[in-house]
Amino acid sequence: MAEEKKAEKKGMVGEFMDFLMKYQVIGLAVAFIIGAAATKMVTAAVNDIIMPIISVLIPGGDWKKTELVLGPVKFLVGDFVGAIIDFIIIAIVVFLIVKFMMKEDATKKI
Repeated sequence: MAEEKKAEKKGMVGEFMDFLMKYQVIGLAVAFIIGAAATKMVTAAVNDIIMPIISVLIPGGDWKKTELVLGPVKFLVGDFVGAIIDFIIIAIVVFLIVKFMMKEDATKKI
C-alpha cells in the first residue's frame, strides 16, 4: 500500500525512470546498438576480406552467386555460406567477450 502511494506521488515520469533503472533498459539499448554496429563490421570483414580469399580458392570466382538448381528451385548456396561464416565469426567474438568478462567478474568475487 505504501508503494502505491509512492507511485502516485512520483507520477508517470517517475515511474518510467524507475522502470528504466529497474530493468536496466538503457544498458540494454546501448548493448543492442553496439551489437548492431559490430554485426555490420563482421559482415564487412567477411564480405571484403575473408570471402575474396575463399573466392580465389573456388573455381569460377564469384562465390555469392553460387546456386544449386534442382528442377525449378534455385538454392542460393553461396549467400547462405556467407551468412554461416558471419554467424560463426560473431559467435566466436561474443564467446571471447563473455569469457573475458566472466574471468574479470570471477576475480572480483574471490
